[in-house]
Amino acid sequence: MTKTYSLTLTIKRYDPDRSARWFQTYRLDSGPILRFVDLFRRINVEQDATLAWASSCEHAQCGSCSVNVNGRPMLACELLVENAVTLFGTTVFKIAPVSVAPVIRDLVVDWEKAYERVHRAKPYLIKPKELPPGMTEHRISPQELARYEEATRCINCFCCAEACISGNRTFIGPNAAMAGIVRMMDSREKEKEERLDLLYSEEGIYRCHTSKACSHVCPKQIDVAHFIALAKEGAF
Repeated sequence: MTKTYSLTLTIKRYDPDRSARWFQTYRLDSGPILRFVDLFRRINVEQDATLAWASSCEHAQCGSCSVNVNGRPMLACELLVENAVTLFGTTVFKIAPVSVAPVIRDLVVDWEKAYERVHRAKPYLIKPKELPPGMTEHRISPQELARYEEATRCINCFCCAEACISGNRTFIGPNAAMAGIVRMMDSREKEKEERLDLLYSEEGIYRCHTSKACSHVCPKQIDVAHFIALAKEGAF
């Protein structure tokens, strides 16, 4: 027989039309394998059509459903009810939007503002090296790729930036920094100085307090702190 959980979700609301902020509580029964996006959808259908939340792929690949659950940034499309109950030891959950970008409504934030940091890190080849004679592509050896392949799993959900104790105002953020670090480690990248200027700037990696919270909350299990540590050591 499938276990049923009696859940209490207290969600931080925001109505921009009235400039009003408040917490609203919803109660519902749920099976163990419903995701939190499924709970939000049920609230819309059964209790409150005005609750606003964001999702896109719902396969933990786009990061648009990031929210704070009991103070921990998580992907709502990936968090199962039974896993949440086990993780937090409760059926009562306080849910709030992430703070890495302005809130548009309820749990929806302006992701374009958050992405401005990633854009500053230029997560692409600024100036690729010339192709070797007779070659039509750059080839990266498995040994080279192994150094940073883990970091390429990043989906820019900003959970690491949300958990970071260094603060969004002074630090470009763990995911944006890692985007630049990956390209520093990429043998195809010729433009290193511009990347170094950002990584070692006033908003760069030395703002990192090495709490390793970024690695702890990453839904893709990337050791973000490891890559930032490599940059601090200049071990590109």
